Amino acid sequence: MRNSLDPAALDAAIENVHRAGMPGLFAEVRDSDQVWRGAAGVADVATGRPVTADMRHRVGSITKTFTAAAVLQQVEAGQIGLDTPIGRYLPKLVPGERGDTITVRMLINHTSGLAEYLPHAYPSLKAFPALADTGPQSLDDHRFTRFDATELIEMGVNAPAVGAPGGTPGVYSNTNYLLLGQLLEQVTGTTAEQYITRNIIERAGLRDTELPAGPYVDEPHSQLYEAWFGMIDPPRDYSVYDMSWVRSAASLISTVADLNRFYGMLLAGEIVRPSSLAQMQRTGPVISQEGKTIDYGLGLHPMEGPGQGTFWGHGGTVWGGGALAMTRADGKRQMAVAVNLQRWNRLDSSGKPQPHPIDDALATLYRVAMYG
Repeated sequence: MRNSLDPAALDAAIENVHRAGMPGLFAEVRDSDQVWRGAAGVADVATGRPVTADMRHRVGSITKTFTAAAVLQQVEAGQIGLDTPIGRYLPKLVPGERGDTITVRMLINHTSGLAEYLPHAYPSLKAFPALADTGPQSLDDHRFTRFDATELIEMGVNAPAVGAPGGTPGVYSNTNYLLLGQLLEQVTGTTAEQYITRNIIERAGLRDTELPAGPYVDEPHSQLYEAWFGMIDPPRDYSVYDMSWVRSAASLISTVADLNRFYGMLLAGEIVRPSSLAQMQRTGPVISQEGKTIDYGLGLHPMEGPGQGTFWGHGGTVWGGGALAMTRADGKRQMAVAVNLQRWNRLDSSGKPQPHPIDDALATLYRVAMYG
């Protein structure tokens, strides 16, 4: 493993993602005490305002690591049993046999078999995962909708199950993490957002990270451009959006510096105990929302290059925005990348996303950032 950062290679790699069609992106890469921060492209295609590496950004499902860590803190405190059925805590939300069978662990590692609620909350996404039969209309309809978490959970619980509780491969579902938010509320007597803010975000000293209450991103940030597989052309800005549709599953706002700080502290055993971290790093197969089988633990998943150390972290997307944060197991090498365009791949005649130059350029940036 090479131990030094190559700023010129990182500069070139991030610029190439922009040239491939990404309006703007920014990143921070760390190797021990070396730090590289870079940005390429624009935060606003209309004005040409440039992106900068210190911008705040919607980081989507990276939120799941924060929520999982919060639940594990409560496991450590004896308030939650990792292998206790969720029906013991939330019998009204997961009633009957499933409530007796689905454990807290199954929610965190996506083996509950509970379906994704999003296609039921967003009518134009009803046909998901048949992408060609979906459309982006309801994204606009729900820009300022204040969703009730329990109603969203009900949609996921009432939809046909996607697997047997504890079965593998698991199926990635935001329903699981909205339930974990309700579980935190039940056992702490405060909202999941307040608990995570106090016990994860503030304790870790993350000054630019928050679970937002309103639809706006405060402080300098980028617009977020959603293409929905070429059906929104040109891509539309969804940076102003009420995030109650994902709450404790994917609503977090952060910076690339804060994300590296958080994952560094998590892997050092400073957010949860080393024994809890070991539980988070026990993985099994899960089918992602893109239909790929990935290894997934408790709110963490691994990435490794041939002959390289294992990196742990999470990726995330929201309407128009995306991020990936990965930290090597020894905590010394870290990468956090944020992008301001989503679902840039158009669909081929069979309805499958076509390869796009952005895909290869991003893969190269990740490779240089993690292993270069």
